[in-house]
Amino acid sequence: MAAISLFSPGALDIWRGQGQRGKELVKVSSNVERPLVEKVPIKQTFIYPFFTRGRPFPLQLLFFGTLFCIYNGFLQGYYLIYCAEYPNDWCTDIRFTSGLFLFLLGMGINIHSDLLLRQLRKPGEVTYKIPQGGLFTYVSGANYFGEIVEWFGFAIATWSLPAFAFAFFTLCCIGPRAYHHHRYYLKTFTDYPKSRKALIPFVF
Repeated sequence: MAAISLFSPGALDIWRGQGQRGKELVKVSSNVERPLVEKVPIKQTFIYPFFTRGRPFPLQLLFFGTLFCIYNGFLQGYYLIYCAEYPNDWCTDIRFTSGLFLFLLGMGINIHSDLLLRQLRKPGEVTYKIPQGGLFTYVSGANYFGEIVEWFGFAIATWSLPAFAFAFFTLCCIGPRAYHHHRYYLKTFTDYPKSRKALIPFVF
């Protein structure tokens, strides 16, 4: 599904080449922001599948996820290619540098947490086990926390309404999942660390 979000900005970029307006608006954003909007789908498309083990993925979720990725990829790509205008010194702006830092930090947490989750199960196993190591020392949803930080970093770096909207959507979507996973762990495992939070270290 994430492959669709990966290729949507590229398709828009090709389409942009047919109009002069797009070329004028993207002088900075195409070179600076587009690698960020493509980096998350790259991880989800080419890295995450190698970390997954467990039950088959429902076809219905695949369908609706595909529709969402089409819409989100188009929305993010369209804004950055046709609407966003950045000054030439945007790369040194505090919004871009801080957003880029959060983006890379969140991506690192996300990838590392997915790797730890993958190592919990042997091939063919589908049972739940207690995640250990990394940010899982402090929260049950370390992978979710990383993805939320990642998208909010992207939103700050691009300073765009669609990116902030998607970051908020991500928080509202996978934040509750982290909370329910946390409750499940507490009910299932009697030895589950009581000091571990659901999503935000030391807070929630």
